[in-house]
Amino acid sequence: MQPDVTFIIAAFNAEGTIERAIKSALAQHGVSVEVVVADDRSSDRTAAIAGSFPNEQVRVLTLESNRGPGGARNAALDVAKGRWIAVLDSDDTVLPDRIAPMITRAANARAKAAVDNIEVVREGKVGRETMFPAHHLARIPEITLADFIASNVVFKSAFNFGYMKPIFERRFIETHGLRYEENLRIGEDYTFLASILAKGGKCVVEPSVGYAYHVRPGSVSRVLEMHHITSMLEADKRFIESFELNAEARAAQARRTRSLEQAKSFLALVDHIKRRSISGIIEVAVRNPVAFRHLSMPIGVRLKRLIPSATSQSKDW
Repeated sequence: MQPDVTFIIAAFNAEGTIERAIKSALAQHGVSVEVVVADDRSSDRTAAIAGSFPNEQVRVLTLESNRGPGGARNAALDVAKGRWIAVLDSDDTVLPDRIAPMITRAANARAKAAVDNIEVVREGKVGRETMFPAHHLARIPEITLADFIASNVVFKSAFNFGYMKPIFERRFIETHGLRYEENLRIGEDYTFLASILAKGGKCVVEPSVGYAYHVRPGSVSRVLEMHHITSMLEADKRFIESFELNAEARAAQARRTRSLEQAKSFLALVDHIKRRSISGIIEVAVRNPVAFRHLSMPIGVRLKRLIPSATSQSKDW
């Protein structure tokens, strides 16, 4: 019998959290669940822990080489059987009543994807927070491609939808041959959902909280580097070349591209300042003087503003 949903979990050295993630997926109410764990050549006990679950509930794939979060997810997609696919990071969890209302909402709207609100769990700190105000999401029944791109503009996005972990109809992505960018270590989530929207897939919003995003110090998604920005710009270029965008989406994409270029210049500026390179600072001033505007805010705070547009599948890849 076909499962209602397949949770795909790409994992790399996640022995401390993988069991928690799998158990949260299997605890879903009102839907039949399959879990596929793609172990991306971990050097710890990730695969062994995932393999301790019954085979009929959890399938474990051990990749022949390290393919990164996008490659691991693609391997899981290739064997998934569920009508719907749910993305779950190996160090995150989902609430037990998450999937059923998302599927119902998507089915009622004839949508091909659905997203929901997120609970942010800052490990080591007391208390939890909700990423998006419930009243804000309640006013957004659907996220369009233009909306999604515009929310991923660096420095300027108040509510960044790139953090959202979608569920999507498997038949839709198979029909259109959609897969994750394997050369992205940060930002592959954004590109994949943008591709679904660009293919005409409707994405509805469930305003309730269903996904728990666990944040730990030193995670990859908290440290953005120059090569990440470069890779995202290259991926955006391929995206623009692959899909036909309407005027609103093109305008949003232009703003995003400019913001990524500014982020690239800002990171270069910060590096030159740290190295006390006068010539480097002058070069940035000539090529992109806008980068200096961001120095009005403390560098540490400004760097954190870069993070939402570079959300990653795994915080430890």
